[in-house]
Amino acid sequence: MFSRRRRRQPDAATTPPAAPPAATPVTATAVTATAVTAAVVTAVVAAVLALPASAQDASDVAEGGRLFRQKGNCQSCHGWAGDGRKMDSQMPDGANLRDSRLDRATLVTTIKCGLPGTGMPAFDKFAYTDGRCYGLKQADLRASGQRMSDPPATLQNREIEYIADFLFAKVIGKGAMDHARCLQFWGGDSDACEEFPN
Repeated sequence: MFSRRRRRQPDAATTPPAAPPAATPVTATAVTATAVTAAVVTAVVAAVLALPASAQDASDVAEGGRLFRQKGNCQSCHGWAGDGRKMDSQMPDGANLRDSRLDRATLVTTIKCGLPGTGMPAFDKFAYTDGRCYGLKQADLRASGQRMSDPPATLQNREIEYIADFLFAKVIGKGAMDHARCLQFWGGDSDACEEFPN
């Protein structure tokens, strides 16, 4: 039979402590390179986040315009130019979005959740079902006597983003509509631009 021998463990009192790993010396060049890299990354992220809507994909802007005019039928209240000159006299008065100072997050929330107590409907199918909109549910709206207008259609999140792309590229902050802006809005000559003097 084989006998098992136990290995003798070194005595902690007689074993010298292990040397700490050698530290890599930090040089001014390494610090500068790290700072430059961080600054570049920060600048790139800031530039991407601050891209104007015109730098967005033209097809996304075009799709947003189509959704604004057709599926969302936003023009019935806000007008085709987003200037508050509604297309349907039976619809509520929409805000003049050309003079708006909304940021993107607020705009997206307003499209998704509407504005309780006004004519602005919620385009998110699940708005006010689970507290996602202003922390309110349908019961809260009923209890406060606020009513939400029904949207002509509900929109998916990506469709709401397309509408926001369109509004920031063509409407929000663009000032009052005139002939030149009308031509730019439509991408060329349009009968709609005839109402504006040259």
